[in-house]
Order: sequence, then structure tokens, then C-alpha cells
Amino acid sequence: MTEPNRQEHEATLARLDRFSYYTDSNIRIPFTGFRLGLSPLIGLVPVIGDFAGLLLSLYVLKQARGVNAPKRVQARMIRNMMIEFVGGLIPVIGDAFDAIFKANTRNTELLRAYIHEQLEDVQQNTFPWKTLIWLSLLFAALGALLLALFV
Repeated sequence: MTEPNRQEHEATLARLDRFSYYTDSNIRIPFTGFRLGLSPLIGLVPVIGDFAGLLLSLYVLKQARGVNAPKRVQARMIRNMMIEFVGGLIPVIGDAFDAIFKANTRNTELLRAYIHEQLEDVQQNTFPWKTLIWLSLLFAALGALLLALFV
């Protein structure tokens, strides 16, 4: 992937991070670690608020299309949007569900994973050989010490 695409993709992710923050997590509930955003607050207006939240969520999908995310990624995004929309329609419980589900953040992370995969930023998970060796030596030493103490 060329360097301008990398910069464009990083700019897209930065925009989506800000968008997701404001729609899903910018308000901290005092004395808790829970955060919610504007989307669940808008969703408090019956039906109309849920439609408005759905329309806001289309921004993330538009950005995904802008970076040519594959149909499978876009389909998962649409699924997340619909889960949040339908869940948000349930009186009272739906508002709490909307605050917890955070479709925009989920969709931003889906797009981030795709972009990082495209930019080959996905780190290879290597087996932690050093940790295995040190722990094996430590357990062998502890076993020898216990054996020496009790034999």
C-alpha cells in the first residue's frame, strides 16, 4: 500500500475515533467507570431518536466504503447498526442497551482491523519461548528445592 493511502487511512481512523468517542463514550457517569455518548441520549426520544442514531451510524459505514472495505466488513457494520437500532426501540431497556452496545465504536474497531490488515500492521503472534524457558527453569528450581527440603 502506498504512503498516501496509509496517511488517508490513518486520517479516516482518527476521524472515526473522534466520532465514536462523541457518539458512544464522551460522558462519564460520576462514581462509575461507565461512559456513554450522545447516541443513547438522542435515543431517549422515542422512535425518532433511534432513527437519528441510525442515521448518525451511517457515517462510519460511509467511511468504510471510502476506504473500499470489503462487503463482509460492511455487512458486519450494518448488522451492528441494526442490532443497536432494534434493541434501542425497546422501551426503557432499549435506552440502556444503546448505551452499552456502542455500535459506532464496534464498527470503528472493525474498520481499524481491516485497515491494519491492509497496511500489514497486524503483528504476528509468536510463541513466547523466552517466557516458557524461564518459567520452566523457575519451576525446576522450585521443584528441586521442595524435593531437597522434604526428602
